Amino acid sequence: MDRPETFDGRRGEVVGGKQCDGFLRALKALTVAAGVNPSEIHFKQTEIPGFFRSQKAWDLIVVKDRRLRAVVEIKSQVGPSFGNNFNNRAEEAIGNATDLWTAFREGAFGSSPAPFVGYLFLLESCDESLAPVEPREPHFEVFPEFKKASYLERYAELCRRLVDERLYTSAALLMSRQDEALDRPKYSEPVAELGIERFCDQLLRHVRDAS
Repeated sequence: MDRPETFDGRRGEVVGGKQCDGFLRALKALTVAAGVNPSEIHFKQTEIPGFFRSQKAWDLIVVKDRRLRAVVEIKSQVGPSFGNNFNNRAEEAIGNATDLWTAFREGAFGSSPAPFVGYLFLLESCDESLAPVEPREPHFEVFPEFKKASYLERYAELCRRLVDERLYTSAALLMSRQDEALDRPKYSEPVAELGIERFCDQLLRHVRDAS
């Protein structure tokens, strides 16, 4: 699958709001190419019911014939403070998905089949995000995967487990440097199984099957 031009960014936009907007535009272009009507793809008015709260605004939703087909959340993080922010991002991802699936179970989306739920994360590539981090274990040991794991490795493990535990249908993890030249690609895919192509393929397969 070719990568749309909107997947490239500019200096100062890397792992920032404008870069996330570029991914949203690219995802919309891909979904339209898969046969979804543009009027069914929403960047605004994306609030849908929750179970533990009245509603949640996702970054992108697809609603066809009053059925929820897909929801996508895009998050990013830049340094230098990765520690507390990682925990916040993990809690957000877990909580948002738990809220959505509980609302789905309780019939909040009518006769909708199970939607595609996607999580796309953009992480700054820098010394702080790539360096090993010693976990604090005052009472119990952390799981082996998190011992001396960098924040990149922690995010990769988070994304894997979000999918393995069926909280998300698919997850992608991308990295970008703040100091890259303007004429170079603005992101890398550090973990093959969490690449953007696989993420998009799963999204497109789902919306096609749901058509």
